[in-house]
Amino acid sequence: MSQRTKILTQITGFAGWKVAEARWESRDGRPFAPVGGYEVAADAVLVLVMERRWASRCSRCMAICGSRHERGKRRRWADLPWAGRRVVLEYTPDRVKCRRCGSRATELLAWADPKQRQTRRLQHHVAFDAFSMPLSHVATKYGLSWQTVRRAEHDAIARWEKTRPPQVLRYVGLDEKWLGRRHKRPEKFVTIVSNLETGEPVWIGYGRDSDTVKAWLMTLTAEQKAQIVLFASDMHEPFKKAVREDKALTHVAYAHDPFHIMKRAGEAITELRRELFFRAGPKMRGIGRGARWLVLRPWEKLGEEDRRRLRHLFALTNGKLGRAYQTIEQLREALKAPDEVALADALLPVLRSTARRSNVPMRKLHDSLVEHIDGILAFAEHRAPTGRIEALNNNWETLVRRGRGYRDHHYLRRKLRFLVANPVRTRDGILRFLALGLTPPTAEAA
Repeated sequence: MSQRTKILTQITGFAGWKVAEARWESRDGRPFAPVGGYEVAADAVLVLVMERRWASRCSRCMAICGSRHERGKRRRWADLPWAGRRVVLEYTPDRVKCRRCGSRATELLAWADPKQRQTRRLQHHVAFDAFSMPLSHVATKYGLSWQTVRRAEHDAIARWEKTRPPQVLRYVGLDEKWLGRRHKRPEKFVTIVSNLETGEPVWIGYGRDSDTVKAWLMTLTAEQKAQIVLFASDMHEPFKKAVREDKALTHVAYAHDPFHIMKRAGEAITELRRELFFRAGPKMRGIGRGARWLVLRPWEKLGEEDRRRLRHLFALTNGKLGRAYQTIEQLREALKAPDEVALADALLPVLRSTARRSNVPMRKLHDSLVEHIDGILAFAEHRAPTGRIEALNNNWETLVRRGRGYRDHHYLRRKLRFLVANPVRTRDGILRFLALGLTPPTAEAA
């Protein structure tokens, strides 16, 4: 081993392997020797020919194999760039005869998994960059195609998922997501099942009816269903119907999250504002224009000027809009009740004030609250972190905007889970994630 290859072997850092040869190749794959006094082209590729120093191992059971079944073909693997230069590892792997498992598998390689053409450490650096960059930018940075970047990211995240302990699903969130008008699938919505304790997506299915949720429930065992305590969603009835029709889930509670309850209340007061101002002539329309978010905003978050304008709007409607606004504020405070009994008591004045049939928008809100009262009270009893349902929606939108849309939603779910878990939020987390791309230990298989 020359001094040059010895240094290159130390830099590569693969135990049991050495660099037998190093050469330069042009962009079109032709080898060349650098000439003194001339710089190597920026697009040149450094090819490191690897050679095994220790006995080969089976890639399936990691047992040491002493005999070769056949000589394989020469292969190459993309590695991390060095000083701005592309680096490629070259090796001719053997198919070995394994006495332990009886297979004729390709020998274990220190730098890559079977059937991969990138080193593990490159895959993890690619996945780390793709966490905050579009795939096209990552592909340009490493000189790879975006399909290769996507496969590398997929493999790196899958390797990270294998290191995570199994999670018990106790609090389940159900939500639907519109795919957009340009999507080619016949289904325009997807149903997202999430773990409310971690905020991570568990399953994504096409459609938003009860059959979609039943398709996911069929994948659960009886033991997994017995561990579920609560389902939470908006007031979409097909979701609740699918859960209630499952005989193994009769013990679970079904709750509605406060976000969608207040959203329905906001729709009611918005419709009332349109009725009082926009349908009362051009003069009242001019006064009420631009007051939508003013009416929807909580009183405690309004400034003095906004409160003065809101009082003026209340006076113009003989207090009708003011009474509705006060009812919405009472509902917002009622949802903060510490338990089921306190919430039931706090909802009584809200139901009384919305029961008047002359006020059609608020009466619709009253009927909706009465229809879903069990789910509202169940939320107060369990206090599940239902805000993570909408947080997952925001993360979905972030990924879709960054990636200019996704066709493979299972790949999107894996990226979404990685984004929510965020194992690279700290320096130690980044080092742990990148360390998954290093050479795995093989001492136990000896």
